[in-house]
Amino acid sequence: MFLYQMHELGRAWMAPMTYWADAGSKMFSASGSWLSTVPGATRIAAGYELLYRIGKDYEKPEFGIHSIDIDGASYPVVEKEIIRKPFCRLLRFKRYTDDAGNLTELKDDPSVLVVAPLSGHHSTLLRDTVKTLLRDHKVYITDWVDARMVPSADGPFHLDDYIAYIQEFIRHIGADKVHVISVCQPTVPVLAAVSLMASRGEATPRSLVMMGGPIDTRESPTQVNDLAAQKPLWWFESHLVHPVPSNYPGAGRRVYPGFLQHSGFVAMNPERHFESHWDFYQNLIKGDLDDADSHRRFYDEYNAVLDMPGEYYLDTVRVVFQEHLLPRGLWDVRGERVKPGDINGTALLTIEGELDDISGQGQTRAAHKLCTGIPEQDQHHLTVQGAGHYGIFSGRRWRTQVYPKVRDFIAQYAK
Repeated sequence: MFLYQMHELGRAWMAPMTYWADAGSKMFSASGSWLSTVPGATRIAAGYELLYRIGKDYEKPEFGIHSIDIDGASYPVVEKEIIRKPFCRLLRFKRYTDDAGNLTELKDDPSVLVVAPLSGHHSTLLRDTVKTLLRDHKVYITDWVDARMVPSADGPFHLDDYIAYIQEFIRHIGADKVHVISVCQPTVPVLAAVSLMASRGEATPRSLVMMGGPIDTRESPTQVNDLAAQKPLWWFESHLVHPVPSNYPGAGRRVYPGFLQHSGFVAMNPERHFESHWDFYQNLIKGDLDDADSHRRFYDEYNAVLDMPGEYYLDTVRVVFQEHLLPRGLWDVRGERVKPGDINGTALLTIEGELDDISGQGQTRAAHKLCTGIPEQDQHHLTVQGAGHYGIFSGRRWRTQVYPKVRDFIAQYAK
């Protein structure tokens, strides 16, 4: 019960040491400091910086997308908040051409809603996804709010609420013109949201792109899937869900804390993270500043985590990983049965990574078995050879192998 409070106490206790390590790193590395000339100064500075980065707090990064290059020309990009909900913001990235100092929005490209995961990391993890999509699309993205920053007075947030948010965002953009891209965890609630809209006779998105998601975790179960299936739901509630301490706006709200999620991420590959930090230390000593800066950028994103609403987390564990309600056709959302077979005006593209250790092969592709109302010629699948989980939406493989397929798929079904 007091785990979160103990974590905050430890963080406060570590803060002076962290500040001291940051100052020490600068004193022993700054060109104008006499300490930088003492024997072993480079190693001392490197050690201090490593200590600082291990102990520091990591705030939510910025998207930092201010321009986009298209056909050799650079265009300014403006980030705008379109809708603000207690637990999520809908953001729009608008591209402009600067004509004699007057900003004019670029041509009418297809609208894309990127549904980012609410599963630990901030939506900025999809920065590369957004920046690449901006070449040819109007891009919106869900920016989930850290649950510890949401006052308890705003009430709980369940998986059903997530689905309602997605439906509201789709309607706002225009259900009959938007293309929805869901990355990892959101594939399940996005499929549910569109299924319910189809069952009601509403317009549905022009296309759905589902990437590395747990549609049916009974297919090629991974270590993540096994953990969720082996423990009873009460174990997750008693061990992983804790009240937010009093020093945050969401005091008293029950959440799955970000620091626990981060510990789980690291525990999956501890050797890799140890080696990465050791290489960072060695690069600082050798003066390989580009590699050191690459390490900083990666861990500034990787170590920045948010708290998930406890009720939403438990709903997801139960519905998706334990009871498999979606693929079994037994999922009811606020009294309505989720029927993916009712979707008939939306094209479907599923994407999986060959080496994905979070959502195993076949888990995302399972959507095709459920969406029986979509004609076969409008159902497509891509397995990215050599790609892990993150490689299908970020990095070189995303930009050179996956994105061209996504771009052409969207263009094929754009009005």
